[in-house]
Amino acid sequence: MIVNRRRFAAQSIVAMAAAGLPKAFALPSRRSGPKEVLLNEAWEVSVEGQVVERGATLPHTPVSLSWHQWTPADWEKVWTYRRNFTAPANLSDRRLFLQVERALANAVVNVNGKTVTSHKGGFLPFSCEITDAVHAGTNELVIEVDARWLDVPPSGSPKGFPAVDYYLPGGLNGQVTLRDVPATTIVDVWAKPANVLSGKPSLDVMVSIDAKHAGDGVLTSTLSNGSSVIAHLAQHADLKPGTNDVSAVLGELAGIELWNPDTPHLYHLEVSFQAGPGTVETRSKQIGFRDARFELDGFYLNGKKTRLFGLNRHELFPYVGFGASPRAMRRDAEYLRHTLNCNVVRCSHYPQSTVFLNACDELGLMVWEEIPGWQYLGDTPWKDIAVQNVEEMIRRDRHHPSIIVWGTRINESANDPELYQRTRALAKQLDPTRPTSGSMTPSSRKDWQEHWHEDVFAFDDYHAAADGSVGMDAALPGVPYMNAEAVGQYSYGKAKNFLRRYRRAGIPEEQNEQAVLHAQAHDRAAKDPRNAGVIAWCGFDYASPMNAYEGVKCPGVVDTFRIPKLGASFYRAQVHPSVREVVEPSFYWDAELHASSGRGAIFSNLDELRVWLDGELVTTIHPDRENYGTLAYPPFFVDLPWEKAGFAILRIDGYKESKLRLSRSFDGSHTEDRLWGKLDEAVIDADGVDSTRISFGVSDRFDNMRPTANGTIRVQHDGAGKLIGDTEFELADSGAVGAVWVRSVAGQTGSARVTISHADLGAKLLSVMIRGRKGV
Repeated sequence: MIVNRRRFAAQSIVAMAAAGLPKAFALPSRRSGPKEVLLNEAWEVSVEGQVVERGATLPHTPVSLSWHQWTPADWEKVWTYRRNFTAPANLSDRRLFLQVERALANAVVNVNGKTVTSHKGGFLPFSCEITDAVHAGTNELVIEVDARWLDVPPSGSPKGFPAVDYYLPGGLNGQVTLRDVPATTIVDVWAKPANVLSGKPSLDVMVSIDAKHAGDGVLTSTLSNGSSVIAHLAQHADLKPGTNDVSAVLGELAGIELWNPDTPHLYHLEVSFQAGPGTVETRSKQIGFRDARFELDGFYLNGKKTRLFGLNRHELFPYVGFGASPRAMRRDAEYLRHTLNCNVVRCSHYPQSTVFLNACDELGLMVWEEIPGWQYLGDTPWKDIAVQNVEEMIRRDRHHPSIIVWGTRINESANDPELYQRTRALAKQLDPTRPTSGSMTPSSRKDWQEHWHEDVFAFDDYHAAADGSVGMDAALPGVPYMNAEAVGQYSYGKAKNFLRRYRRAGIPEEQNEQAVLHAQAHDRAAKDPRNAGVIAWCGFDYASPMNAYEGVKCPGVVDTFRIPKLGASFYRAQVHPSVREVVEPSFYWDAELHASSGRGAIFSNLDELRVWLDGELVTTIHPDRENYGTLAYPPFFVDLPWEKAGFAILRIDGYKESKLRLSRSFDGSHTEDRLWGKLDEAVIDADGVDSTRISFGVSDRFDNMRPTANGTIRVQHDGAGKLIGDTEFELADSGAVGAVWVRSVAGQTGSARVTISHADLGAKLLSVMIRGRKGV
């Protein structure tokens, strides 16, 4: 293709009118744009010539998954997705493009029996033009998705699937879009804020235009804040056939508010190109203005030193793998930001859903995003795909203000100077504004002192100090430093059964210590003025073949059902009491559990806690600032007579400035236990994609979740929609909790009724209203 890189002088609307531009170049309205059709419904799925599902809806995982004990052989096949679509009767001066959001792992696209493109590697989108393969009326679209163990990142190791610390359930895991665009079409828009801290920031707008024919046109760029237009620019563009890169500058912008975790201000950029009468295409981006820098003494956001405080996240969900709904993806971001109070998340170890990233932009959750991989490095073609992943990731996501680091190295891989010089150079070419990094371990950091090329040295620090607490020390001289992982599952001394460590149905004493270890990691890292912060391991339990118990790895402070464990108590308390007051014990008060010692941790953002047993004051305690002095809200520690849990009510009263602000009670006896159930949202859309979670379990009479219970919870569904999940949960195995999702069926409205029941604890009915697509 011919590339025409030019920088055109901007002209105001008044100047353009004076120049006598023809009426054909009138500015497009905000409603102008390509015609986009989502092809998410009515897919037929087959394997080895046998149809396994008709009417499938995307995102889709072609095999049934439970919440644990997944079997890779079930999905490691070549899946054929087939459906019809209708093309316009007249495609004169129009073009059709197909965009696939995610196909794991390799994909081949056929239209009417003609192969139009193929793509290697999952997790990232690809697009192809199908104009020459379609005809007016009904057309057949076939996407073959190869979900086998292929020689593409992150797979390829001769050891097979056990070599990667997360399962890779394949399928057409993202949506498919058909775009009807003009012959001259916009293929990429990047908006790069500049001079952010100057008081008069500017916006560099770079647009790639694919022209089928030579010609000229008008490119307009409009920056707005809600209904208020901040800046508007229109300019001539003289195009040659092929790809043309056109740039513009919206300069000296007044009144711009900077994006940060507390006030994540966002702006709307609309770019339109008109190549002739009635031939207009518009693309939009949500952007933010912020300055993010790693220095030798830490991380600075908008010129202010800011500690990174976060957790890693896997995108795997029970039952659907990587095929969760947009609503479920967004809830993960909301939970990390507003319940666990993180200001940063690491997308481990692959680029994650754009829905999740959009939510991070809107919620103020900073992001480390990295290419797919886990320790293994393949041959030259494998490495070429890793380099391709860098380009696909950055081109897709560089407009997100939330992203502060590009992970351009394969997670925890051995040093490969040639490969990582390529990935870093490409990242800097595509986006010189963000630093690059990659997580390192003691084994993977060999020769890094000679061959370290990234902007930030990030270390996965899992070792323990002599007293059993965490130790954080691995900085590389002269390079900004942070911890990309810490705490984890099987470090800090020998666990009784590390595969079950921190599992909700595991050993109580080990569950008790998880939150304390996370507190120690963040506190000790903060004592090092070089350390920019910690993104600990990890947010949510996830399906894994490595060091997992029954297919689920348990280092999350939240379980795979998205229900908090004791480990979440530290994060939940790290919020100012004006937002919410918190008292979270990091132990269970339960007659059926036996603590190894009388000491327990309580996390709170209040000044003083008073501990009572059956109405009698046992002790008054204060935060341990001596040992956790860098934390905003250190833990409290208390010695309790655990033998009284069978008959005494534990009450914890939280005080701030000598005023009682919050009181919580806990019943150690099981005589008044109850069944609980909760809906995330009571209303979803009948688009065939939307879903809502129903979580449930056993609690004491004060609504505190039990870690263990006997018997089975059964789940029944009737009415609209469909149930995604198991219908029976053995409570001794699941840790006395569980969850299912209700997913809509395209076009089907009405009430979805889900009954959860237990032989001894009764039943609860929860209803979800599934509404028409426009809220009707």
